[in-house]
Amino acid sequence: MRARKVAAAALTTFVLAVAPSVGTAALVPTQLPGAAAQPDSSVGDASGTTSAVPDTPMTQDGNPFLTLSIETVAPSTVTTSSDPFVTVRATVTNTGDRRVDDVSVRMQAAAAVDTTAGLRTSLTLEQDRFDRFGEFVTVADSLEEDESRQFDMSMQLRSTTEPSLGIEAPGVYPLLLNVNGTPEYGGTARLDDARFLLPVVGLPRNPGEMDPTAPGAMPLPPNTRNPVAMTVLWPLADIPRLAAGIPGSVDERVRLIDDELAGELATGGRLDNLLKAVEFATQPGLDPDGRLASSLCIGLDPDLLVTVSNMTRGYLVVDNPADPAGATREGTGSEAAAQWLSRLETIASSTCVTAMPFAQTDLGAVADIGNPTLLSSAVSAPADIVDGILGITSTRGLTWSTTGGVDADTADALRSAGTGTVLVADNSISPPTEAPTSLLVSTDSAPIETEQTQPLAATHYDTATAAALAGVGATPSTPALTPADQRFDLATDSRTARLQDALGAINFHALVGTDRPGRTVTVAPPQYWTAGGDEPSAILSTVSSLLRSGLATPRPLSELLAEPTSGTPVTSVDAATELDSGTIDLVRSQSARVDTLMQSLVEDPQSELTPRLYTAPLREDMLRALSTAGRASAASEETGTMARNRLDAIRIGLDTIYGSVTVLAPGGVYTLASEQSPLLLVARNDLPVPVNVLLRVDAPPEMTISDVGVTQLPARGSRTITVPAEVDDTRNLSVDFSVTTLDGSRLGEVSTVSVRSNAYGQALAIITACAGALLLLLAGRRLWHRFRGQPDPADEGYERP
Repeated sequence: MRARKVAAAALTTFVLAVAPSVGTAALVPTQLPGAAAQPDSSVGDASGTTSAVPDTPMTQDGNPFLTLSIETVAPSTVTTSSDPFVTVRATVTNTGDRRVDDVSVRMQAAAAVDTTAGLRTSLTLEQDRFDRFGEFVTVADSLEEDESRQFDMSMQLRSTTEPSLGIEAPGVYPLLLNVNGTPEYGGTARLDDARFLLPVVGLPRNPGEMDPTAPGAMPLPPNTRNPVAMTVLWPLADIPRLAAGIPGSVDERVRLIDDELAGELATGGRLDNLLKAVEFATQPGLDPDGRLASSLCIGLDPDLLVTVSNMTRGYLVVDNPADPAGATREGTGSEAAAQWLSRLETIASSTCVTAMPFAQTDLGAVADIGNPTLLSSAVSAPADIVDGILGITSTRGLTWSTTGGVDADTADALRSAGTGTVLVADNSISPPTEAPTSLLVSTDSAPIETEQTQPLAATHYDTATAAALAGVGATPSTPALTPADQRFDLATDSRTARLQDALGAINFHALVGTDRPGRTVTVAPPQYWTAGGDEPSAILSTVSSLLRSGLATPRPLSELLAEPTSGTPVTSVDAATELDSGTIDLVRSQSARVDTLMQSLVEDPQSELTPRLYTAPLREDMLRALSTAGRASAASEETGTMARNRLDAIRIGLDTIYGSVTVLAPGGVYTLASEQSPLLLVARNDLPVPVNVLLRVDAPPEMTISDVGVTQLPARGSRTITVPAEVDDTRNLSVDFSVTTLDGSRLGEVSTVSVRSNAYGQALAIITACAGALLLLLAGRRLWHRFRGQPDPADEGYERP
């Protein structure tokens, strides 16, 4: 039903009533109370008789009377050795506000998908396009409100004597379960449907053929003369979990905003299942020739590795994610993290591994910010992080776009950061234009070339297949570059149906277009992939089957990156970041503060904590705040809240760091002994690393302060600063002192010092000069009288006897 469900209430309303005399459906001018009835051409009785009526299922105020959910499909992929029929187990539930009688279901099929876009658009076809169908089967005489009924329905794949799905050749076929019913107070109508793709790799025998030796009765294998070269990216990533605003340390335990990652790493968790699927599918017994192992490359988010590695040493979980520095509790996933990381190290030692952008950050937003250090942390540092933690040498030079595309500015930024090839969606490449930015496309790779930079090679994955894979799992998503005509409400499909769509998409590339030379395909799920349970194993098993059967050949990632790049010039398409300018501006300003701090911090040879290790988590917090993980799913609102909390925590954390270096205010009044007496100040550094500071003074004109230059403050210590000062007046003065980084950004608070000076200035100089002149005059007078032998009148009364 999908998008048509939304528009259903706006259509002209009808109610269908079954005419008992003839057993066919007819229109009656009656309307159910509060109901918008959209009858369908597949309304009928159990005999399969139908009437030609509109296509949209009937709803009540936009809500369905019945909801149909697919639970199992057997076989999930049809082969020559399969049973000659398909069986679907489903559940129908009364989700309306009244009883529904005569609930009947039938299975229908449409023509095979013949384009990659059809892998998605075929799931929104009008019901009458599913023109191969069987009879309606009653699955419940009546369903009360909230009542459910599970049922199994089987139908032959092909038959010349009985109703069948009409599948005569290998391919990918859209299937539909159509449910009819009679709501209380109304007539019979189509009330819901459920759709999925059925991949048919080979046709089994036809039991309906009378002559078992006839060509139409024999199994029909697929065409393996021109296999498709397949590369599979297998992402291991999570949404950011580390608490923001907390700098690095040597011995302190990390803080996580929640403990959900512990469950994902434990047995049966999402990340456990993703890793287990690779371990199982690549073991020698199932992959003796190493075909799957050579076509597979694990994409690792370095943020996940950093988090898991820290969890193995014990960690804390904050009680309030909006207050990462607040109260905490003990984390429970240390053992699970250690076991998962050990298993990853083992599989990574023998399997291709490439690093994804840190925290799946939005590369377009990082390019817009224009901070080279932040860009390097996003795309250059991840490979070093992966290699350092796992002890391997990962495949470098590839940047997997987190949004599916890159614009010209982002391409320039990636090239400047050392990226040789970018992986993008195939529809992020548009037809040729005369724009200065160009992209040369071959079958699967091409260079992006700008006027100022060397070409940046581009390789692409199939967009429709990526969209189908993104629909797999507990939280389905729709990639940002999925075209509008391929979008629909994933919540209306069950997990089983969405998995079938993914299996169909993977098989499609091996089954269709076998006459085209040089066929290649890159399969890339979303980086944050919620596939769980048996879903990852089912997908890798499908790839492995294609490789073993000869429908596909492995194409290692290294070969993909080494392919020549030639083709037609085209222009890359800008992928929207979905981030507002305020968010980008805030990250830009805070990342500049981190750079400023880094310039002033000093490395201490005696300490394990270097300035780089201390500031790295702060810069990584910026990338986590720009993460694309979860933004395209139903959890986007929760993801947005987490990003806003992270930005607030980053700002508060940096404010705290900047406030940890300051001048201590002396108590009382500082008295200068003379007009040139120095001031003695104490600067305090509460940071765990040394820092170089400059002294900033705001003094009145009567006071002259000499520049003391750069002062180094020890880690978690203080230092007395002697400040030469000169005062030419006698009074109480107020002087403001503060310390700054080397580029002048203020640290800590301003300290105001009250100074009392004993200097008399110009008056003192005049008095001193007059006294000196008088002294010289009196001494000269005495000498004059003495040389003339005359008694000095000043000595009268003091003569010697």
